[in-house]
Amino acid sequence: MTQHTCVFAHRGASGSYPENTMDAYMAAAEAGADGLEVDVQLSKDGVPVLIHDETVNRTTDGEGWVKNLTYEELQTLDAGSWFHDDFSHAKIPSLEALLTWMRDRPLQLNIELKTGIVDYPGIEQAVIQRVEQYDMIDRVILSSFNHYSLVTVRQLHPTIETAILFMEGLYEPWHYARTVGAQSLHCSLPVAVPKLLTAATEAGTPVRPFTVNEPSHMKALFQAKCAAIITDWPEQALQVRQEIMKTS
Repeated sequence: MTQHTCVFAHRGASGSYPENTMDAYMAAAEAGADGLEVDVQLSKDGVPVLIHDETVNRTTDGEGWVKNLTYEELQTLDAGSWFHDDFSHAKIPSLEALLTWMRDRPLQLNIELKTGIVDYPGIEQAVIQRVEQYDMIDRVILSSFNHYSLVTVRQLHPTIETAILFMEGLYEPWHYARTVGAQSLHCSLPVAVPKLLTAATEAGTPVRPFTVNEPSHMKALFQAKCAAIITDWPEQALQVRQEIMKTS
């Protein structure tokens, strides 16, 4: 395991590229990010696809719920022009497309199961099957705000790493995480106070705060040696980390 704090690119390098597109993932890898954070939903025909919102309205030129569109229909949408005309070629990637591309690259992958609003029956199994198929169980973390999903993951697979997503000041969340079989804490940035980071480290529980975009926050978390930060700006985070490593 690396000694330094890892940098995970939030929806890819989403500060500079359209989120959850191959362009954003490739840019993050090129910048030197340690890992990617992506969001998974299911198409109408059960294909795990990478998109943050439950509808396609915000990040494509289409309209409607992801769950009501087939994979083929989703592939007809432009998932980049909303960000900039240069990305009109971008599509909504399938999880399988990302895993195929990642297989020969030393990246970690945090997959957020988007089961908080839409109930996607079988999404946990569909994701695990594909991760196993590409022999990437040891490089993947499954996280969710819906902790019932994490219990399902643990029932389906004994060792894949899971992380609770949360945005509140939970008391000793490392104890609670164990009740759902999770090993890690993915908390919103304001929750990642020194007291939490110190106690979680003592409890042997990795903490990966999101979404860390200000250099001052990056620096504080690198110095606190948390397991990782999740950021829209991996290029900047890597620069801040490099500067700290030079002076330490």
